[in-house]
Parts: sequence; structure tokens; C-alpha cells
Amino acid sequence: MTDRTLPIVIGITGASGVIYGIRALEILRQLSIPTHLVITKSAELTMSYEVAQKPREIRELATAAHPIGDVAAAISSGSYRTRGMLILPCSIRTMSEIASGVTSSLMSRAADVVLKERRRLVLGVRETPLHLGHLRTMTALAEMGAVVAPVVPAFYSRPETLDDVIDHTVGRMLDLFDIDSGSVNRWRAGD
Repeated sequence: MTDRTLPIVIGITGASGVIYGIRALEILRQLSIPTHLVITKSAELTMSYEVAQKPREIRELATAAHPIGDVAAAISSGSYRTRGMLILPCSIRTMSEIASGVTSSLMSRAADVVLKERRRLVLGVRETPLHLGHLRTMTALAEMGAVVAPVVPAFYSRPETLDDVIDHTVGRMLDLFDIDSGSVNRWRAGD
């Protein structure tokens, strides 16, 4: 199995910004990179406020979609090989469950598996401001090997539309898996 055929697990939680996770699925599909999707019940509610797509339509973007309660899914086992997991957006609740080792859902179980197998776990945390407990949890996750990548837009690329901002941000998250989305306007000092 080559790296190109290894799937990436995408998690979408109930934090605001579900469009980021949806866009990641769209880009990965365009690149023919297989995906396994897990959506929390809170994410489904957030979707009803933030996007026109229904959860069913979003699940269809993935190669495989798993119910949040399916802790027997392939991605819940370390023997199932993946590139890792991108949770985008990642809620504080999900972040905290992962940091504490609680695996009460497929989302936290799949993330726990990624960490224990020393694969890449990227958390696109969506919260502000942060209190000391949040910061300590992020530190604990970084010490465990996770990449905490708060969703922060870049403006050096001079985005003209909201889609430009979303694509650049998602592209930078995918860079962390060595996936070039083609959507990142890369920094060139002196240009």
C-alpha cells in the first residue's frame, strides 16, 4: 500500500466552521485521496446553521462514513493503516476528550488510535478566547504528539473571497500531512 492509497480520517465536530471540514473532504476527493469521515451529533446541528448541505450530502463526499457510535469501525483499530486524522473544526470538548484518553465515541477512539500508533493527528481548534485549562490541554496534546493548529486565516495571500480564506486555511492543514492541495498561496519573501 503506497502513501497515496492510505486514507486520511476526517472528523467534523460541532464547533463553528464546519465548512473547513467539508472543504477538506472536497479537496481530498479531487486529489483522489481516500477518506474516512466521522461527524458528531453537534456537528450535524451546526451544519444546519452554517451550510446548505445536509449531513447525508457531506457523508457522500467521503470514501467511507462512520456513525459516531460505531467504535468497531476499521479506524478504531491500530492495525488499520491510515495517514492520520484531521479534526476540522475541533471543538474544545473533543480536544479535551482526546487529551484525557476518554474514548466514548468513534471520534475520540480514532484520534486515540492515531496517537498511540504515532501517526499524525491535527486538531483544527475553533475557540476564542482560551482560558488556562484550554491552554494546558493543548500543551498536553502537543506533548502526546498531536499538532494543535487553531483555525487562523492568513492574509499575506491577499484573499479576495471567503472561499480563498477557507481554501488557504484547509490547504495549510493538509500540508501537515504532506498533501499539496494546490490551494495555498505560498509565502515568497521579496516577491
